[in-house]
Amino acid sequence: MGKIDTSFIKGIIPPIAIPLDANENFDEKRLRKHVDFVIDNGVSAILAFGSNGEFYMQEESEMKDILDVMVDQTAGRVPIFMGVGAIRTSKCVRLAQMGIEHGAKAVSVLQPMFLKPSEDELYTHFATIAENIPGVPMLLYNNPGRTGYGISQTVVEKLAHETQNVVGMKDSSGDITQTEEFIRRNRDVDFKVMCGKDTLIYAGMCVGAVGAVCCMANFVPKMVCSIYDAYMAGDLKQALENQYKLNPIRLQMDKSSFPVATKDYANLLGLELGAPYLPTKNSTPAQLDGLKAQLVAAGLL
Repeated sequence: MGKIDTSFIKGIIPPIAIPLDANENFDEKRLRKHVDFVIDNGVSAILAFGSNGEFYMQEESEMKDILDVMVDQTAGRVPIFMGVGAIRTSKCVRLAQMGIEHGAKAVSVLQPMFLKPSEDELYTHFATIAENIPGVPMLLYNNPGRTGYGISQTVVEKLAHETQNVVGMKDSSGDITQTEEFIRRNRDVDFKVMCGKDTLIYAGMCVGAVGAVCCMANFVPKMVCSIYDAYMAGDLKQALENQYKLNPIRLQMDKSSFPVATKDYANLLGLELGAPYLPTKNSTPAQLDGLKAQLVAAGLL
């Protein structure tokens, strides 16, 4: 099998938020509108079923329907990544294969939640998924804040060097040394690392990240893309200024229950993403005022 194309793994990628109706069914019309909004404002790809896509709330049948709408609306304008975040290895395989069958170009796999697998178990988990989608680029998704443990440098290096299609990762550790080491230790196989923290887009790129997966690209995609675009144009001073402008908006989100602030900010900006799945709720009036104040300070409202 020839070398896998990873040239499209770069830039700013939103973990697309899913608009819901009053009965918690996805709203197709608003989802199509949201897909157009992020693409029209410069994102490089779309991640279906990321953390901000509330994948942990959705049944497989719902995922198929949501993905079909995304693929149809995107119409090849940007690639779609299939996010996979199940505990059982066989379910991850099934979800990954479904994503590819329905038009995703790559797969992003979170480490299993709730469990705390050994390095051998974690390696087997990821390697098994990769083996079952041969020829398809697969990214690891390291999110210790949500799973309670990180994917070690050893496991990542082994997967990068020993599997045919584990070609990169999204690192949401928030630890720039970790991100840097994931890049340094796997440079020889052109391993693509994406930053998973909106506050560290600039810093990540400075140590060799190829872009970032950003929840904020759901509601201020131009602002997020401006960091990447300025950096790629060689204007590091402007890229850093753009990062500084973004950070207060992102940091205010931490005062809301995860991941509702993405939809709250979007709603304040008129994007109509609505409410999250219960038990999470939209932010309190006091917190909404805090979110709104950051948008006003940034000149967005």
